[in-house]
Amino acid sequence: MAEDGGGGPEVTQDLRIPWDEDPGDLYEHAPCGYLTTLPDGTIVKVNETFLAWTGYERAQLIGQRRFRDLLSAGDKIYHETHYAPLLSMQNDVHEMAFDLVRADGRRLPVLVNSTLGRDPAGLPRVIRTMILNATERRGYEKELLAARRGAEASERRVRVLQQIVADLAAAPTEAEVADAVVRAPGPAFGAVSATVWLADRDRDRLTAVAGTDSGALSRDDIPRDSSRPIAEVARRGDLHVIGSLQEADEHFPELAATMRRTGRGTVVLLPLTAAPAEDPGAVEVLGVLCFDFAEPHELTDSELRVVRLLGHQAGQALDRARLYDDARRRETRAIFLAGTTRALEMLPRLLPRARALVERIVPEIAEWAAVRLQVGPAGLLADAGGPAPDPVRLADRVAQVLLDGEPQLTDDKDFDTGCAVLPLVANGRVFGTLALRMPPDRRTAAAEAGFLSDLADRAGLALENARLYEQERAIARTLQRSLLAADRPSDPRFAVETHYQAAAHDLEVGGDWYDAFLITPDKLAVVVGDVVGRGIDAATTMGQLRSAIRALASAEAGPARLLERLDRFVERVESARMATVAYVEVDLASNQMVYACAGHLPPLLAEPGAPPRYLLDGRSGALGSRAGRQARIEHRTQLPPGSRLLLYTDGLIERRTRRIDAGFEVLARTYAGKRDSPLPGLTAALADMLVGQEHADDVCLLCLALGTERRLERSIGADPVQIALLRKDLRGWLVSHGVDDDSTQAVLLACSEAVANAIEHGYRNDPLGVVDIVATVSAESVDVTVTDHGVWVSPEEDGPRGRGVQLIRQVMDQLAFEHGDGTTVTMRRIRREAQP
Repeated sequence: MAEDGGGGPEVTQDLRIPWDEDPGDLYEHAPCGYLTTLPDGTIVKVNETFLAWTGYERAQLIGQRRFRDLLSAGDKIYHETHYAPLLSMQNDVHEMAFDLVRADGRRLPVLVNSTLGRDPAGLPRVIRTMILNATERRGYEKELLAARRGAEASERRVRVLQQIVADLAAAPTEAEVADAVVRAPGPAFGAVSATVWLADRDRDRLTAVAGTDSGALSRDDIPRDSSRPIAEVARRGDLHVIGSLQEADEHFPELAATMRRTGRGTVVLLPLTAAPAEDPGAVEVLGVLCFDFAEPHELTDSELRVVRLLGHQAGQALDRARLYDDARRRETRAIFLAGTTRALEMLPRLLPRARALVERIVPEIAEWAAVRLQVGPAGLLADAGGPAPDPVRLADRVAQVLLDGEPQLTDDKDFDTGCAVLPLVANGRVFGTLALRMPPDRRTAAAEAGFLSDLADRAGLALENARLYEQERAIARTLQRSLLAADRPSDPRFAVETHYQAAAHDLEVGGDWYDAFLITPDKLAVVVGDVVGRGIDAATTMGQLRSAIRALASAEAGPARLLERLDRFVERVESARMATVAYVEVDLASNQMVYACAGHLPPLLAEPGAPPRYLLDGRSGALGSRAGRQARIEHRTQLPPGSRLLLYTDGLIERRTRRIDAGFEVLARTYAGKRDSPLPGLTAALADMLVGQEHADDVCLLCLALGTERRLERSIGADPVQIALLRKDLRGWLVSHGVDDDSTQAVLLACSEAVANAIEHGYRNDPLGVVDIVATVSAESVDVTVTDHGVWVSPEEDGPRGRGVQLIRQVMDQLAFEHGDGTTVTMRRIRREAQP
């Protein structure tokens, strides 16, 4: 051994050991495991230490397993995503933590260091890996992690109240504030359960709104003047801690019973307070937080300070939330009012609008609502929800509101708490009332006075507009009916059947119309037209055009010249511009027809023995149109006896869902199927088959038949105006069959009286009723039946109309009544030539 100048050994050289070191033994029994693997991970060499740690035999590993095969499932993924890529890029990895799966299935925590050897070409050749046992290290790590988690839990408990304060600052509503507050006592103080009661200023009571344990304490509303501890805390505004069952027994026996039932040892009642804006020095209790402990728990001074701070912070948050709730409630109410206004505007009729109003109010605003309007002889009532208040006391309030026009909003516990009655006013006149009852869990009517007043104002305006609309609609309908119900010519050489059907869905009166009149004793004119627009203006224009056509028609003019004159007429009547007209003249002596169409749909002609065909000649533009052909043209054709000509408006065939050609085909096919049907009711049947009751446009039809009906069948509405039309129709039919004048007058009188009785007695409460009249004639007699389907009251016992039956008996030879589904009156008159 070499020595330095000081006489000591040379420490830079290896010291000799007194035995020979075996490199193979050093490899096999090293304090770490060694693995040699191919680049794909196949194990080619392993030391004894690794085998001892893992429990494998050498033969189980060499050439049989790859290194990744010894890893746990999760570590296999880590091997693929981290270990292998890093080793390939860096040629070595250090202290990667893995779990090896031993031969017996247990896991061995290890740290892995690996180097990648490459050949002269730089390609991977061998991987040498050192395995370090990390079992004890992993235990130390777990202990450190547990200690860290304990410290974090302690810190988290300290932050609970800070988080609650932050949650309260962010809570916009009372409900969210209550949810935030009720979560605090558990993590902050170890409380078992908590409940929040909020003060209801409108009803002067406390209502439970949030809780962590529904069975811990009673949740029923508590009057503020109650003797229960929660109410006492709300009145006094002081923190109250009930530390034991003995204390509860002494002061609050009811609470003591609840504590025993739920197994509670201590209850804390914390007032949630804020300073009112009008008196900053005062304290207002906005709610009470109640939380409890399973065992008796004595709060420390620091805990009490935190509890009081929580009550103050929660009170301030509730105060802010109430302001926010008020603003949001105003916004919600404004949205409701705007939506209600829009919804009512969609319904023009009065009764549907009143029903829609109460159906919107219930249940969104109230649990019961009713609208009463002083319109018509019986008034109007629409209600929704329930149960309804006492009718007698409600009637008293309604009468008082109608008398003085002041709303009745005072809550009357003897009546029905929350029931309010408001006037509906239009043009300074009270014409109805809106009554409603607020749900018990919402604000009272008095608290909602401003909103309800606004609602009543809007409702009154909407309902008055609907009433005016119906009034205008009724005027237009009456005008239209009076025009359509004008005298129709009666002649044995022809018959005319008409039908008008107004649009469904409560639309305004349209401008569809028809007319039939004799220009000369041997020349008949029939016309169907459609005026642009709706309402009274359309009905008025329709009447003007109808009168103009009657005035301009002459034996010499013809259809084409008449349309030219109408063009000049509409230049002075702008509302008639673009109206369409189908005009037909028939020479009754020769059965020759001349027609012209001004923008109107073509007439449909059904000749005996031939399929129906559309008359497509004689066409020109709508009245007053300045486009297309200016000269009016007409077409002439011969009508064989038994022909039927149908004039109609576009509502019969036009649909948005199909082409108009398809509508023409459907009408022709349907008309052909009704070829042999009696003329009475034919047009109504066509309308029913083609459009039904749900349609968006008016429908107007006129059918002209050449020839005399053997059997007269008529159906008229329960309207006395229709009796005069029936008499005209019946008179012409009797004359055409050669019935003598005395019998004709007798049948006309008896039929008129019978129909009048049916309208007055059968349909006294149903203005939409229908009276059916059937008349037949033979060589010996004329037989007439009048049938209604109303509720009949015997005319002999019901006022002046009872004399009508006596009159019928005097002029008719036989009279019989049959009561069943309505009443049928059967009458017979013996013809003069058949009398003895």
